[in-house]
Amino acid sequence: MTHAAAAPHPFPVLRMDDALPAALAAPVVAIGNFDGVHRGHRAVIGTAIDQARSLGKPALAVTFEPHPRAFFRPSEPIFRLTPEPMKLRRLAATGLDGAVVLAFDAALAARDAESFVADILVGQLGVSMVVAGYDFHFGKGRGGSPLFLREAGKQHGFGVEIVPPLLDEGAQISSSVIRAALAQGRVEQAAHMLGAPFEIEAQVIHGDKRGRELGYPTANMRLDPAVTLAHGIYAVTVEIDGVRHKGVASFGRRPTFDDGAPRLETFIFDFADDLYGRVLTVAFHAWLRPELKFDGIDALIAQMDIDSARARAVLA
Repeated sequence: MTHAAAAPHPFPVLRMDDALPAALAAPVVAIGNFDGVHRGHRAVIGTAIDQARSLGKPALAVTFEPHPRAFFRPSEPIFRLTPEPMKLRRLAATGLDGAVVLAFDAALAARDAESFVADILVGQLGVSMVVAGYDFHFGKGRGGSPLFLREAGKQHGFGVEIVPPLLDEGAQISSSVIRAALAQGRVEQAAHMLGAPFEIEAQVIHGDKRGRELGYPTANMRLDPAVTLAHGIYAVTVEIDGVRHKGVASFGRRPTFDDGAPRLETFIFDFADDLYGRVLTVAFHAWLRPELKFDGIDALIAQMDIDSARARAVLA
């Protein structure tokens, strides 16, 4: 591992071939995919931070990009709750001292569990302790289980803590459960499991300017096709230059007009600046109704008035 000198970063992010700086030596690592950095993930991360503080060691996240499923099943894109940049920002916000991002490629997929432990956890990272969730598996054929990790820790001289599932009213919190909730428009349930409203980050593109003609100019964003958020109308907030603005958003195919590719169209209340080309973060607070086809423009505008009033009430 070689690491070129770089300006200090408030949250260092290291890659496969980067050397650990001295300040991050002998870390306690929380390991996992961490898509969503939801409350279950934060239980694992919080345990790692607590253990690191008690041992006087740094706490790091070890995570994988792209998501392993994207490598194994490229024809079935996965709905990422937090694409890599967002995931790293959320990991930074937990109080961790840094993150190590391992490239999930053919070489890593072919590495067996013992080799992963010996070469990466021990050889490259020199871990003092590993914290993982109860369902974390790693190595070729998912050969590395929590039990395997415990035994490997005894053999190689590092501590292991396995964190049990975090339950929400008896149900397990997981990224797949959150994706399923979002696919049904249950954004409040998703927010409860995530610990914050579900957010999407994307660039504002030029649309057909139809919203402006209707009295509802919208910021149009084309999302990753893998996003399976339910089509419909939502009460949202939009972050612009660090300020949260309230609004109402439609995600779907615009059946009244063109039934085109899914697009997110957000009307931001009491806001008139040009946003083309800007990257916005839209947070989903409530699902108001499904996407509908209207008989005419007047009926659509009347419904948009109702949607806006409902969104303002929800967000008040």
